[in-house]
Formats: sequence, structure tokens, C-alpha cells
Amino acid sequence: MDVLNVFLDAIRVAIGPQAAVFALAGVGLNLQFGYAGLLNFGQVAFMLAGAYGASMTVDAGGPLWLGILVGMAAALVVAMLFGLPALRLRADYLAIVTISVGEIIRLLVRSSTLEPVTNGVFGYRDFAAWFYAINPIPAGRYGVGNLAFPARTLWLIVVAWTLVLLASLLVLGLMRSPWGRVVRGIREDEDAVRSLGKNVFMYKLQALALGGLMGALAGSLRAIDSQAVRPDFFLTITTFMIYAAVILGGAGTIIGPTIGAMALWFVISFSEGLLRLGIESGVIEFLDPEDVAAIRFMIVGLALILLVVFRPQGLAGKPEAGLLDEH
Repeated sequence: MDVLNVFLDAIRVAIGPQAAVFALAGVGLNLQFGYAGLLNFGQVAFMLAGAYGASMTVDAGGPLWLGILVGMAAALVVAMLFGLPALRLRADYLAIVTISVGEIIRLLVRSSTLEPVTNGVFGYRDFAAWFYAINPIPAGRYGVGNLAFPARTLWLIVVAWTLVLLASLLVLGLMRSPWGRVVRGIREDEDAVRSLGKNVFMYKLQALALGGLMGALAGSLRAIDSQAVRPDFFLTITTFMIYAAVILGGAGTIIGPTIGAMALWFVISFSEGLLRLGIESGVIEFLDPEDVAAIRFMIVGLALILLVVFRPQGLAGKPEAGLLDEH
């Protein structure tokens, strides 16, 4: 019975707001990496831009919806900072630049120099009252047992997964358009695309910006969920976890980031629950409770290794496809 509760808790996490945030950020990263072939290790910087744009606008007296738009505009600025100097680079060089720029932006936001603007390491709190005030779902809990959600959380879940669906449909439409065919061609052989007279740099910049806008929306949702924004919420490891979700689901697939985000958070929650259950019951005597948080990520890493070895196309990919093949 306890194992069943752990399983149901893991399902609740897999369909909850956090998984939706990672799915939305993953859709954007998949557009950049899975379709355009851009090895962007700075997706978390777009999330930071979205979160701070929303919270700072509300703190200045503006409405939250305007703050979300400001965050998306800030993400475009970040895309320019990433793209203009870096998109002429390839592979590992692009990865080094993007991870560096993302970390530089985080450190600038938390610096004492910008503290009058960004509140430094303290950030912002309690700025999403408008979002919950327009909640049309009556107060109460909805669902059964461990799969029940309070009305506030359910409202956020509905909005977040709706945005994931809309973003996925947008990517689907783009990939079926001439623009999408050019972007996929750049992923395979950008020199060949350039020889056809296409401006490869501009297509890369557009893919980076579109994926960044989705990341900014994800950052806004994460801020609304936690009702707090601090720079240390946006560490580089977040980008790597989003990559894990994309690879788990299948890079270069429409539904892959969604399936991957759900699978990632299911594995994290289920493994943590089982480990804590084993410690409490005495079955696992050699493990300290403090080690559980680290071991659950080791389990995720093992799952990724097995997936890359036995199913490199991801959970949503076709059996004959490779890691970055069109599905």
C-alpha cells in the first residue's frame, strides 16, 4: 500500500506544475537543439528573464500580464546577447559561450551593483495575486486520494499544460513550413543550406529567439508557482535537467519534450519515495536520509545511460531514428 502511495505521488508530480514548466522550456530547447541543431546550454537564462520580467513589473506597480510580456521582451534581448556573437560558432564552441553567458547573467542579477533594481540575492515574492484572483475554479480539492489538487494548483496546471499544447502545435506548424525545412537542413548540413542562398545565421537566430520566448514563458510560470524569484533558482543545472527531459522524450519530436518532462519528474519522485520508504522500513539500512536527494539524480543519470544505449531516439521517437533524426 505504501508503494502504491509512492507511485500515485509520482504520477501527481509528473502531471503537476513543475513538470509542465520543464515541458514548456523543453519545447523551446527542442526547437533550438532537436530541430535547429543549436547546442544551447543557456536556456535557463531565458527562464530567468521571464521570471524577473514578470516579478519586477508587478513590483513596480504594473499588472502581471504586462510583466509576462516584459519577460518575453527581455528574453529577446538575451537571444541577441547569445546569438549575435555566438551563432557563427558550432557545436562545443557554441555550448561554451551559451553556458558562460547564462551564468554571467545570473551573477549580474544577484550582484550588489544591480541590487537596487533586482533585489540582489533576495529577489521578489508574492507577486502573482492577479493570476490566482482570476481563477475560475471554485475553492476545494479536485481528484481522488493522492491525485487530488487544490483549486489554485489545478488552475496553474490547466494554464501551464495549455501553454505546452499551444507551443507544441506552434512547433508542429513551423516544422511543416518552408521555414522548418530550412532549419532542419541547417541541423544536417548548414554549408549545403548556405550554398542554396539561405541566410543561415538569421535562421539560427530566429530559432534561438523562438525557443527563448518559450523558455521565458516557462520561467514566468515557475515564478507564479513558487511565488518567489531569486537568481539562485536559475542555476545551470536547470538547463541540463531540461536537456535530460528532451533526450528522454526524444529530441526532434513534437511530443518528446512533454513525455520526457513527465517521465523525468516521475522517475525523480518515484525513486525518492521508494528510497525514503526503504529507509523508514529498515530495508535500506546503509543509506542516510540526507543522501536521497543526490541518489535520485544518480538514478536519473542511469536511466539516461540505458536510454541512450538501448533507445537513442527517446521514448517518443521511431525505432529506426537516431538521437537527432526527424521523427
